[in-house]
Amino acid sequence: RWFPSSKRCSHCGHIVEKMPLEIRQWECPECSAEHDRDINASLNILAAGLAVSVCGATVRPEQSKSVRAGAMKQKPKLC
Repeated sequence: RWFPSSKRCSHCGHIVEKMPLEIRQWECPECSAEHDRDINASLNILAAGLAVSVCGATVRPEQSKSVRAGAMKQKPKLC
């Protein structure tokens, strides 16, 4: 699911409507926090991932059935 990770203030959540890609650093008009565009985006993506894992959903892709089927109990060897 897409969200504006580089345009959302990682401090207060305010979303800047228009921000051209050449703008690399910006100040939030709501809380005055100063942001590096890429670092701010990474903080927002981290927060979104943590929110998903806290709610009980998984953020990792499911393994294919063939990988899961490979883990089977082995019979003990008789000596």
